Amino acid sequence: MARIAIVTDSNSGITQAEGKKLGVYVLPMPFDIDGQPYFEDINLTQEQFYEKLTGDADVSTSQPSPDAVMSLWDDLLKNKGYDEIVHIPMSSGLSSSCATAMMLAQDYDGKVQVVDNQRISVTMKLSVLDAMKMAEDGLSAAEIKRILEEQKFNSSIYIMVDTLKYLKKGGRITPAAAALGTMLRLKPVLQIHGEKLDAFSKVRTMSAAKKTMIDAIRNDLENRFAGSSMKLAIAHTNNEAMALEFKAELEKEFPGYPEIIVNELSLSVACHIGDGALAVACSRIPEV
Repeated sequence: MARIAIVTDSNSGITQAEGKKLGVYVLPMPFDIDGQPYFEDINLTQEQFYEKLTGDADVSTSQPSPDAVMSLWDDLLKNKGYDEIVHIPMSSGLSSSCATAMMLAQDYDGKVQVVDNQRISVTMKLSVLDAMKMAEDGLSAAEIKRILEEQKFNSSIYIMVDTLKYLKKGGRITPAAAALGTMLRLKPVLQIHGEKLDAFSKVRTMSAAKKTMIDAIRNDLENRFAGSSMKLAIAHTNNEAMALEFKAELEKEFPGYPEIIVNELSLSVACHIGDGALAVACSRIPEV
């Protein structure tokens, strides 16, 4: 049986420490903060990131360099004894890192399979866990890529945003809409589906936002994914206490599902929505 390495990036929410524990290789996403280069979870902690973000630092995201990607692949294939690699980057609709990796993989004679399954954050992490299971079950890298890409739209993420400041800063809403929303104390609920971050609902309280997200997930489970085996997950930005409280609520609302994972939202998403955000996701378990 071929030895398959699973590679992802830190947009999956998988930390370097967790990657080592799982046996997954995690490329750190680069950031430019006030003109200085940083790498997520290498020389930039979650705490440092939010301190800089709330301090109005100029934060921009980038993608791993081609050299960083190829160096990791070469090390895995030449030094670590892997036969094939499944590389799962963030959604091609949200970053060019997927297209770059696909181009680089052309020089690896099929040994590197880059998966474009339109995921980010916890749904991306669930894809990584699915890939690991399929590799353990003896599937080839090409088979894992095919199955994950067939599954690409079989997930949903709903995000409650605590502040409109960063959506305004990133040009996703107009200054007038941000001012009105702040005055009315609106808590928008956004949806990530595939490559788009869209408005889903507007509410005024945290409890109403949580109810909106629970109702949206229930609708997906009962209609869009009716009869499918599903996993649930929670993500947050610098908001762990509320995320764990929300997990307890979800376990009551949706008993009988696999353990609900709770993760920090990746910093690439956090820089667009700010801290205090809360998200819930569902993802179909692939049938192999």
